[in-house]
Amino acid sequence: MNGEVLATLSLSSGKTHSRRLLVSIDYIMKETGVDWSHIEAIAVSLGPGSFTGLRIGMATAKGLAFAADKPMIGISTLDGLASKCAPAPWICSVLDARKKEVYAAFYRTDSVGLTAPAGVPVVISPEKLAESLSDSVVMVGDGVTTYGHLWRSLLHDKVLFAAAHLHEPTASSLGLIGKEKFETGDILDAAEAVPLYIRASDAELNLIRKKQDNSQQ
Repeated sequence: MNGEVLATLSLSSGKTHSRRLLVSIDYIMKETGVDWSHIEAIAVSLGPGSFTGLRIGMATAKGLAFAADKPMIGISTLDGLASKCAPAPWICSVLDARKKEVYAAFYRTDSVGLTAPAGVPVVISPEKLAESLSDSVVMVGDGVTTYGHLWRSLLHDKVLFAAAHLHEPTASSLGLIGKEKFETGDILDAAEAVPLYIRASDAELNLIRKKQDNSQQ
């Protein structure tokens, strides 16, 4: 409401998102006294991230948007991370993509302290990401936890790392960006919206390899 975060809920357990997400939403709405008449839009993380987690989050957001007749807003997880580091002039959000790669995106901070993407998100090896850097940069995201020592050894004083508590994506940062998008009319078509995977899934890669093998026979 008016740019204020009423509450956030973070859970870490063995249960999958599909078993706890709707229960968690119901809990936080009851705790804050918010009902559906107070809600103007539903914001969801587009990714990148866990393929299963992204699909569950997107399916849940779509179901709620259709059921409650609310517009849906999508925000990149990388955007949310970068927003925590303003007013640093040059920011790189990095998420561990496994397979010795990271999801990465660059951002500039404008004159009023808002971050704006400077290019498109990529999946890249940490070494090649370091090679692409020519200016001093602040890095944020769990990629720092995994590859920070490597980037420090390659980039020395050209790289700064955000504080450890900023490396985790949060619903509050995504929600605040979602508010800005809602006010400017940046709305998703809920029927057509898909997660931001960046990299193809293992199943898709295996299918591509199988087709290539068959074509060579």
